[in-house]
Amino acid sequence: MILLASAVEKELAFWQPRGGVETLVMGVGPVEAASAIAAALAARRYSLVVNAGIGGAFDSAAQIGDGVIVGDDAMELGLETGEAVSLPPGERVVERARSDVSIVEKLRARGFAVLNGITVSSVTATDETACRLAGRGAQVESMEGFAVLRAAERAGVRAIEVRGISNRCGARERSGWDFSAGTAGLQRLVDALFDVLRDTTTA
Repeated sequence: MILLASAVEKELAFWQPRGGVETLVMGVGPVEAASAIAAALAARRYSLVVNAGIGGAFDSAAQIGDGVIVGDDAMELGLETGEAVSLPPGERVVERARSDVSIVEKLRARGFAVLNGITVSSVTATDETACRLAGRGAQVESMEGFAVLRAAERAGVRAIEVRGISNRCGARERSGWDFSAGTAGLQRLVDALFDVLRDTTTA
């Protein structure tokens, strides 16, 4: 069984129910996402978690309407100065999680870009913040990606994050926000993902 999860129902309005796939509306933000995925994985065993939703792109990493794979997703969990949090010896802050490499590579082979993600709790709305996050290597922004990947990782379940690009990160008046274009890009990628999964199980 595959768990297909989005933050809001409208992101997956295109989805047609199919056998072997359950959908989950998690809610917006990393706390809602992590708790929803953890609860779902505690209640039932899934072979794969798919986090599908819209997201913003930094600089020219992707165009509005593109579907992209987030291979690596991070979250800012240090001091606001960029320095690491001081912890007792042997403790560490987990601030990075990854999509399943084998599925990522199959989708890359179909022509989809694989980008670095960053998960935020406040949508980027200034050029200054966009520059700072892009300087950390971020190419696409979401509010749930890291949380979903990390919750699945802790449960020992494979996961992948896919995004449809709905806007450019930075000043909102120049963001080009287009929810419909984002979900159209997401649909193309989700369709390709389930083609890949079908081919893998029938090979």
